[in-house]
Amino acid sequence: MHLRLLLILCCALAGCGSQPSAVDEGKPLEPIDDAVVWRFDSLEQIGGNAVEVKGDPQLIDTSVGKAVEFDGEDDALFLPVHPLAGAETFTWEVYFRPDSGGAAEQRFFHLQVEGKEDRMLFETRLVEAGWYLDAFNSSGESKALVVPDKIYPLDRWYHIAQVYDGKTYSSYVDGELQTSADIVLLPQGEGRTSVGVRINLVDYFKGAVRLARFTRHALTPEEFLPPL
Repeated sequence: MHLRLLLILCCALAGCGSQPSAVDEGKPLEPIDDAVVWRFDSLEQIGGNAVEVKGDPQLIDTSVGKAVEFDGEDDALFLPVHPLAGAETFTWEVYFRPDSGGAAEQRFFHLQVEGKEDRMLFETRLVEAGWYLDAFNSSGESKALVVPDKIYPLDRWYHIAQVYDGKTYSSYVDGELQTSADIVLLPQGEGRTSVGVRINLVDYFKGAVRLARFTRHALTPEEFLPPL
């Protein structure tokens, strides 16, 4: 009995067993002065912004906390703000779960400038073996960051990011660089956001979104939110 208690105590001190996620309910994130965090834990308000709901997205409990789940058919959220408007450099991070059964092309997070074609998007491409990331920015120049050979399994949580440091535009999955390109991207103007669909109601997303963080400077992968 004494040996068993000793083993349990040693394991606890060593941190054995499952550890809480960095975005568990009520657990604060490491603060960044110029970052805005949107937690998808409400269908009425996200990041202090009123939410317009289309279809029937569901607020769900998951292993990583509350999230909003989209059915891939007509579910979407709209927010009246472009969270990276005016940013000369940026890091845009998202925790999301792409699910099986979705369309081949899905635009699941869209930041759109009002009255212009300037925009930023996260998209997925589904193939037989899983999915791969498409990060897109159009402001001055346009660029899609896509690597069809970097395929990931569906139905699990991922951290994705797109980063612009004033010269190089890069995309990441779970901290792994997908691809990058040297390009001139201009600061975008005020606008709005759609989640679960492209802003013009095409290419719906099947899966869930947990959290987004928008930072007005380029983070290194070591500074990203950790993979879930």
